[in-house]
Amino acid sequence: MSEHFIERSRYLCALGGAAATVTAIPKAIPILHSASGCAGNFAWTQNGGSGLQVGGYCGALTTPSSNIQEHEVVFGGDDRLREQVASTLKVMAGELFVVLTGCVPEIIGEDIKSVVAEFSSQGAPIIGAETGGFRGNSYWGYDLVLQALFRDFVATSTDKERLKVNLWGIAPYGDPFWRGNLEGVRHLLEQLGLEVNSFFTTKDTLDSIRQGGSAALNIVVSEVYGLGAALLAEERHGIPFLSTPLPIGPTASEIFLRSVGTKLGLSAERVDEVIAREKGDYFRLLEPLTDCWNDLDLQRYAVVVGDANYAGALTRFLADDLGWLPELTVCTDPLGEEERQRLTDGLATLASGYRANLVFETDASQVIHHLRKKWPAGNGATYQNTFAPAFVVGSSLERELAQTLGAGHLSVTFPVANRAIIDRGYTGFRGGLRLTEDLISSIVGGR
Repeated sequence: MSEHFIERSRYLCALGGAAATVTAIPKAIPILHSASGCAGNFAWTQNGGSGLQVGGYCGALTTPSSNIQEHEVVFGGDDRLREQVASTLKVMAGELFVVLTGCVPEIIGEDIKSVVAEFSSQGAPIIGAETGGFRGNSYWGYDLVLQALFRDFVATSTDKERLKVNLWGIAPYGDPFWRGNLEGVRHLLEQLGLEVNSFFTTKDTLDSIRQGGSAALNIVVSEVYGLGAALLAEERHGIPFLSTPLPIGPTASEIFLRSVGTKLGLSAERVDEVIAREKGDYFRLLEPLTDCWNDLDLQRYAVVVGDANYAGALTRFLADDLGWLPELTVCTDPLGEEERQRLTDGLATLASGYRANLVFETDASQVIHHLRKKWPAGNGATYQNTFAPAFVVGSSLERELAQTLGAGHLSVTFPVANRAIIDRGYTGFRGGLRLTEDLISSIVGGR
C-alpha cells in the first residue's frame, strides 16, 4: 500500500463531509466558520462525485459562511462569526443551525462554543461542531455532526421504546446512493415492525431526531463510519448499538435482519416471516432473467474497488448472490489496523464459501498491479488463462482500469461522475435486484 500519499482521493475533507451531512438533515442549515472558497470546493466536488447531486437549500454555493480573511486571523474571528450567525438566523428559513469550523479557525484557536452558547441561551436552535478539514476525511466529518446531534440536540430519555431504533452509517453524498440505500435499510427494519429514525430521508423530521434518545437500539450499517457517534450515544443516552456491514442483496439482508432480531429480542417467527416474504419476491422477480443469464453466459470475473462500506458489501453480493467471481477487492480508505482487521474478518467467511482477496490501497493506479500479482498477464501463448470475461465495479475513476482489462464497468462508489442519481439504492432485497439490473444492463447495453 502507498502509505505516504493518496492519489485521486475519493472523499472530501472533514468540513466538506460535515457540511453535506447538515444539508441532508431536514430543515437544517450549516453555517461555515471558515476561509472563503471552502463551500465552492465542496460544491463542485459533489457535482463531480455524487451523481450530479449538489446544492439544495442553503447548501453548496449558497451555504452561509463567515469567509474570514487576514484580519480575523490576526485579531480573532469571534465578532465576524457572531455577525454571520445573526444574519443567517434573520434571513434563512431553518429550524436547526449548525456552526462548522474550517482549518483556519481551528489553527488559530477559535472558540465557537462560546458564540454558539450566546445564541442558544437566547432561544436560537443552534449547535456547533469542530470539523477542521485536517481532522480527517468526509466520513469523519459525518461522524462529528452525528456526535454533535447526540451531544447537544437529541433529548435524553430514560424510557426506551422497545421497537424504536436509530439508523445511520451511510454518509450523505459520500455515498452517492445514500437516499435509496437509507430507504432500503429502513424498509427492512419497518417490515420487522420497528419505528425507524434514519435522520436524512424524506420520512424523517427534526422532531424524530430530537426524540432519538428514546430508541432501544442504534443500528450502524457500517463497520467503520459513524462508530464514534454510536459510542457517544451509548455513553450519553444509554443506547446500545449494533454495527453491521451494508446489507446488499438477499444473503446479506437475511443476516442483517436476523442480527437485528436477535439484538432486540424479536420473535424468530416474525423475522422468518419477513425473510421468507422478501426472498420469495426477490426470486420470483429474478426468475425470468435466468434463461438469458445462462444462454448469454453472463457470469463474470470481477474487480471491486470501493470505500469501507462498499468494498466488502459489493464483494459479498457478487460472490454470494450473483455467482460472479470477485478476484480482487480493493478498499481505498486510509484505515487503522483495527479497522482493516474488522473488514478482513468480515470477508473471511462468505456464505458461498468463496475466498475473497482484500487489499488496502489509497493509490488507485496500483489496483492493476495488485490484480497482476494474483492473475499475471498473458505471455503471448496460444492457450492461456486470461482474466475474461471480466467486470470492474467501482467508481468513475475505474473506467480506465476497465478499458485496460477489456472489462465492463459500473460506477457505484464515490466519485460517480457518469450517472445521475436521485433516489436509487442497492440495499436490501430490492436493492439487490436493482444492482443486478444495472450490472447486466451495462454488459448488454452495447448490443
